[in-house]
Amino acid sequence: MQFFDRKRETESLQQIQNQSLQHAQFTVLTGRRRIGKTSLVFHAYKEQPFLYFFVSKKAESELCEGFQKEMETKLGMPMLGRVIRFADIFEYIMQLAKQRPITLFIDEFQEFLKVNPSVYSDMQRIWDVNKNEAHINLIVGGSVQSMIHKIFEDKKEPLYNRQTAMMKLNRFTPSVLKEILSTFNANYTADDLLALYSFTGGVAKYVELLMEKGATTRHKMIEAIIQPDSIFLSEGKNLLIEEFGKDYGIYFSILSAIATGHSQRSQIEDLVNREIGGYLSMLEDTYGIIRKHKPMFSKTNSNVRYRLDDNFLSFWFRFIFKYNYMMEIDAFDALRDIVERDYETFSGKMLERYFKDKLIEEKQFTQIDNWWSRNGEDEIDLIAINELTKKAVFYEIKRNEKELDLPLLEQRTNTFLVSTRELKKYAISSAGLSMRDM
Repeated sequence: MQFFDRKRETESLQQIQNQSLQHAQFTVLTGRRRIGKTSLVFHAYKEQPFLYFFVSKKAESELCEGFQKEMETKLGMPMLGRVIRFADIFEYIMQLAKQRPITLFIDEFQEFLKVNPSVYSDMQRIWDVNKNEAHINLIVGGSVQSMIHKIFEDKKEPLYNRQTAMMKLNRFTPSVLKEILSTFNANYTADDLLALYSFTGGVAKYVELLMEKGATTRHKMIEAIIQPDSIFLSEGKNLLIEEFGKDYGIYFSILSAIATGHSQRSQIEDLVNREIGGYLSMLEDTYGIIRKHKPMFSKTNSNVRYRLDDNFLSFWFRFIFKYNYMMEIDAFDALRDIVERDYETFSGKMLERYFKDKLIEEKQFTQIDNWWSRNGEDEIDLIAINELTKKAVFYEIKRNEKELDLPLLEQRTNTFLVSTRELKKYAISSAGLSMRDM
């Protein structure tokens, strides 16, 4: 598939490479698995050779053998003898970078923890001693985000704060998803676009897999995802089990509860039958998978809701994890029927996320959130505020525009305005959004 978007990130990587000609650069590239980190680096440096080291679960000596071959191919300067320690390879590269500029990308960098944890302290020593003279552009990245952040942000770790740049790769925005879908299906519908957004969340690899399969409509996407050989079926487990370790069962139960609509802590604890405060904190602060939401301008934590911040995982826990027993007996047709049956309810919530992302991308507002009353009876789907122009827009969002109830929205807006002082001098307006506005 052709390369879409990432212009800003590509330019940043190219600028960093230019800076490395004067001063050593150490960039940490973060982002969830399948987001396109490796593809981005290959795209940014496609015009010139660079060293690519992939850290797999092998013995250190085996990894070094592969790294040596890469160096011989790209640099034309073989190391003498067999090297069994990565520290020796890294030191050789740093010394060589004093004579010629070198770009080195180390992928799945966190895997050194399993190969040989002392690699990080060796790298710290070699980097600190040689960086002032070396013209090296070092980039490291990995798919286990909690480990990557620990390596570089924990003060106890040897590589703490050694990076010169921290770049996070985000999901595709709504406008990019439109561009991609129109490239593969010029006659796509709003429902097709919403399905692509709902199932993939803008994660590059998921979008690529569907487009390459010709799954450019809602029904074809569901059919492609719910197949015996589909990587989507095991993706949620593969994505998270290494992050969570031995406690993954508890985390999965919590995420499944949230994905099926149980957004309050008490509701989740009733389902998993245990106290979960520490697990919720880990899911939010360490893993970045859920987010704690409060009604706009709320000053307390007494009316909190939790939400999965990843569209694909919301889908996976809502349908794949929940109905895993069906796949065990090859009931794929039945599972597809369930997804089709419940799709409108599921995608209705996703439509709210879509419009929030769309407003964020358009950059016309300084704050965007939603609101609900303490008893949960009143709710406003989106409130968008511009603090500079002193304007606030209240939105109701429905899949079908005929279901929009603007008088009810106005009533709820008035209820909200009575309870807050923040918008007293703002110009207030309201609007309805449906799939026609995507």
